[in-house]
Amino acid sequence: MSNTHILILLSLFSSFFATTNAFMPWSTFRDTMFPSRDMFRLIEYAPFEMPLSGDTFAAMVRADWRETVAAHVISVDIPGVKRRDVTVEVDENRVVRIGGERREEEEEGEKWHMAERTNGKFWRRFRMPANADLENVTARVEDGVLRVTVAKVVEERRRHSRVIDIMQQEVKGTTAEL
Repeated sequence: MSNTHILILLSLFSSFFATTNAFMPWSTFRDTMFPSRDMFRLIEYAPFEMPLSGDTFAAMVRADWRETVAAHVISVDIPGVKRRDVTVEVDENRVVRIGGERREEEEEGEKWHMAERTNGKFWRRFRMPANADLENVTARVEDGVLRVTVAKVVEERRRHSRVIDIMQQEVKGTTAEL
C-alpha cells in the first residue's frame, strides 16, 4: 500500500471521530449522521447552496457558540461582508438570528476559472437558554469575524427556605349562634 493510500485512509478514519481543524473545516460523516441538536441547523447542513428563489441562495457561514462565566459569545466568519450587509435580531422566542449577504461584483468581460467562495444571502439562528439576558446584546465585527455577545442574567441570591406560620382565624360569634 502506498503512502498516499495510507494518508487517505488515515484522514478518512480521523474525520469520523476527530474535531474540526483548519485543514478539514467540517466532518461530512459526523455532520450528516449526527446533526446538531438545534433544529434550525438541519437545513444548514446541506453540502451545497440551496436555491431559495430565482437568484437568491442560502450561503452557509461557519459559527462557534461558547458560554463564558458572564455571557454567551457567538462568532461567525463573514470575511468580505460589509457591516451594512449584516443584521442581528432577537425575537420573542429567545432566538438570535444573524443574517446578511455576501456580494461579489462581476465586471463585464471577466472570465472566472474557479469560484469556491459562496455569495448570496446567509443566516444562522441560535435559541438562547433561560440564563441569557436578551435585553443586553452587543455585536461587533473585527478581522472578518462577527462576535455577538449575549450577557447572562445576573443570578439572584439564593433564598433560604423558611417556615411560614399558619394563622388560625378566630371565630367570633354570640353564644346563641353556637
